[in-house]
Amino acid sequence: MTDAAELRRRTQELLAAHPPAGTDRLDFLKARFDAGLAWVHYPEGLGGLGAPRSLQAVVDAELEAAGAPDNDPRRIGIGLGMAAPTILKYGTEEQKQRYLRPLWVGEEVWCQLFSEPGAGSDLAALSTRAVREGDDWVVNGQKVWTSSAHLARWAILIARTDPDVPKHAGITYFICDMTDPGVEVRPLRQITGEAEFNEVFLTDVRIPDSRRLGEVGDGWRVAQTTLNNERVAIGGMRLPREGGMIGPVSKAWRERPELRTHDLHQRLLKLWVESEVSRLTAERLRQQLVAGQPGPEGAGMKLAFARLNQEISGLEVELLGEEGLLYDDWTMRRPELVDFTGREAGYRYLRSKGNSIEGGTSEVLLNIVAERVLGLPAEPRTDKDVAWKDLAR
Repeated sequence: MTDAAELRRRTQELLAAHPPAGTDRLDFLKARFDAGLAWVHYPEGLGGLGAPRSLQAVVDAELEAAGAPDNDPRRIGIGLGMAAPTILKYGTEEQKQRYLRPLWVGEEVWCQLFSEPGAGSDLAALSTRAVREGDDWVVNGQKVWTSSAHLARWAILIARTDPDVPKHAGITYFICDMTDPGVEVRPLRQITGEAEFNEVFLTDVRIPDSRRLGEVGDGWRVAQTTLNNERVAIGGMRLPREGGMIGPVSKAWRERPELRTHDLHQRLLKLWVESEVSRLTAERLRQQLVAGQPGPEGAGMKLAFARLNQEISGLEVELLGEEGLLYDDWTMRRPELVDFTGREAGYRYLRSKGNSIEGGTSEVLLNIVAERVLGLPAEPRTDKDVAWKDLAR
């Protein structure tokens, strides 16, 4: 059993063999992965040591103290938070060996080809088709709201492989090479002026069956692993006290007393307390993950994240008055990262509007919490046993 002392010893051995100051960043990250110190709870040979997930903090603290580079987790968040756990659970040994190391060190960026123009909230209604031709699948369709598609080498993709069964049953999960012929990425300009999202067109894209994850027709079950991890990644991120949206507005309140009013003070106090409750709840959720896979509780955290971001950014704009309406960068940019706290209040206000859509709409997440957390009766679903091809669209 690998304990904290053993992890500290292994970390110090890594640092001695690859001093951060004199080692190329990518070489250091590869050595860390190979030493099992990337994800300590992953199996040996796949970046881990089969240790308890909670002990990752021991490794991270030792490396941070030594000035070691990290893998820029925000840039590769989709790969780390969504693709990797799905590959680990459903991938073949060959797939795990091929994809996990370059994913973790940041050599290959991933994106997620799930939502479609007619299948966002009702994702299982997707119409992108994958037809088997020998050892390949030929894929045709359109995906939308795809973060990082303009940067990605790989995508996790769900497509319909059997239209003659109910919508949840005829889906299969694939790994798509974004550089293959037939993959076209187009920017979607947002209210912020940026094009952080994309629409992706797939025209006769050939995907080898060796890049299928899980069984044919079992893609919906595989996708639940991705979606549950996505909600935790978005809503349950680790933050210090006054981290995230509440930080800038609290700072402005302290440093600019001329802006204060009694009404805004009461609202700020309420949102500060709610932010701290949410932060501590997210910490408890991460501790629960030590014992297993994320469940529907992540939907609750994602709901809180979206609501708080929108309310806090609205309060900040009111606090700053006319200054809060200023937004000085409307250029068409293609950012690698979404920077909520490093920009002006106007940007935060506009960008937070998307928080209740991305990663699952708040309306759908409310249903998930009601049914799977609180045990309330499920909504009537008249299409549950109807073949997808017979559904009205």
